[in-house]
Amino acid sequence: MLRLLGNPRQMCNGVTRRDWMQVGGLGMLGLSLADVLRWEQNQVLADESLPGFGKAKRCILLLPYGSPPQHETFDPKPDAPVEIRGTHNSIPTNIPGVRIDEHLPRISEIMDRITVVRSMTHPYPTHCVAYATSGIPTYTPALETRPRDPKLWPYVGSVVDFVQSRREQGQSLPAVPRNMALPWKMNSRGGEAASVQAGPYAAFLGPAYDPVLTEFEGKASRTIPKVSPNNGPTHQVEDPYAGIEPECQFRLAGARLRGDMTIDRHKRRRSLMKQLEQVSRRIDRNLATDSYDRFEQMANALISSSQVHQALDIQRESMAMRENYGMHLFGQSCLAARRLVEAGSRFVTVFWDEYAYLNTDWDTHWNHYYRLKDRLLPGFDSAYSALLLDLEQRGMLDDTLVVWMSEHGRTPKLNSNKGGGRDHWSSVYCLAMAGGGVKAGEIVGQSDRIGGDVHDLPVSPKDILATIFHLLGIDAHTTIPDRLGRPTPIAGTGKVRPEVIA
Repeated sequence: MLRLLGNPRQMCNGVTRRDWMQVGGLGMLGLSLADVLRWEQNQVLADESLPGFGKAKRCILLLPYGSPPQHETFDPKPDAPVEIRGTHNSIPTNIPGVRIDEHLPRISEIMDRITVVRSMTHPYPTHCVAYATSGIPTYTPALETRPRDPKLWPYVGSVVDFVQSRREQGQSLPAVPRNMALPWKMNSRGGEAASVQAGPYAAFLGPAYDPVLTEFEGKASRTIPKVSPNNGPTHQVEDPYAGIEPECQFRLAGARLRGDMTIDRHKRRRSLMKQLEQVSRRIDRNLATDSYDRFEQMANALISSSQVHQALDIQRESMAMRENYGMHLFGQSCLAARRLVEAGSRFVTVFWDEYAYLNTDWDTHWNHYYRLKDRLLPGFDSAYSALLLDLEQRGMLDDTLVVWMSEHGRTPKLNSNKGGGRDHWSSVYCLAMAGGGVKAGEIVGQSDRIGGDVHDLPVSPKDILATIFHLLGIDAHTTIPDRLGRPTPIAGTGKVRPEVIA
């Protein structure tokens, strides 16, 4: 078992704790809950005044940790000075008048399936995955490396799982877990300089509602140069996000019997354990004990069921299909995500994680253009376009919500670091949504002429959470009890955004 310990490391852009106290404050429970309805186990009220409620049966959340630059993805600024627009050109898409980065040619051909929000904004330009993916009202960098801090609120996928489990109370757990994440625990492969980050955890709902994780087993097929922090030396790294050998696989993390434990022996041991547990069942019920029971049930189900293992077996796909997604870790993870939702999972998260050294991949403080052109943009282009078209061809896109969402954006002005770079920026950035009740071929909101601030229609990540819940058939005003039984709104202050709903 991995122990999750706090790490006092400085933020990668040098921001201090004092800076963030001034930006956001530390009032973790500053949101007023006085007039919020209490959670009711057997009823979730729908906001029928808005369209799209329950249109999505499932959701795939693509989470590029470190955050892509808006200028070199969905919001290029071709008329801005070179220190703003950078060295990339833009290309037209199949939506008249809409241009995106030149290194996304496949996505440019399917933009009529996608809605892009160009006016995402919030106050915290740090790696605040926990803020962007939960209802927590405020944030501080002190939480960034403390994934089990009691101040944190539940991850969006954990909330979906919890609400659905309450609706199906008394029923057996599904053969394929509702809430899954791959390729591994976020930030667990970042090397010695990195630490496991807060964000994709169930917080006060209990660890049984954490995403069920996979582990990736395979070899990288490419060695690439990665620049060290602060313009340090260059390292050669075998990076699976740059390319992997075909003989790779995903498996459930920890879901293995000991070598001397057969399925029959495991079932007999479970039967004995249940008889012993009945003796001590006279304790008060609460979220903690419910979570523990569910954790045990899920572990047993995952060991004895073959459905989730088959869904993770990407070797069952043709080589042509695999190569279409891209023979790199993100592409194969997206393919596995499609297989999981097809098998019945309700919420699947795909991390595009940093690997081997701090500030790699999408956290492009340096070596910005080499990384974007060499693997980041081509990898995104192949996997994202293949995923949407694959779902569409299977008749699944209309009821599968696909969200490409990061924790922030990047600075409008390039820095002077080795290889160029853009630093953290949350005043404005982009997000893409497709399928599952979302409008097709829309641009929502605008940034200003340099991509540095919102020009029109600011959208909060809490609004996106509320919209995700709404499309999945969960009223965005639903509350869940925290550790003290207080009603906590699942989307915080977020509001469903009709601008993105079909």
